[in-house]
Amino acid sequence: QVQLVESGGGLVQPGGSLRLSCAASGITFITYAMNWYRQATGKEREWVGRISSSGGSTNYPNSVKGRFTISRDNAKNTLYLQMNSLVHEDTAKYYCQAVGLTYWGQGTQVTVSS
Repeated sequence: QVQLVESGGGLVQPGGSLRLSCAASGITFITYAMNWYRQATGKEREWVGRISSSGGSTNYPNSVKGRFTISRDNAKNTLYLQMNSLVHEDTAKYYCQAVGLTYWGQGTQVTVSS
């Protein structure tokens, strides 16, 4: 049974930082590239970034490039999203996804507000 469990969200002030985690089970984690997505209330799900299976390659949309960093620990079957210089527009529920699979976790809420 595939499980993706996101955690680490919360309330943060503009300019602050958060690190999200995604614990994967039920898959051979090391063989999957991984995505982060986010979805704000009333908006479509937005791709936030991708990391290769080895962790050697990452890609980001312009909206988060230079502020967000994706990493992974294949020994721990865990994906991370380091978010810096957060702005109000980053407020959303954040999800991880294994590329090629349609499983989604419950997400973790990030709220950027003063």
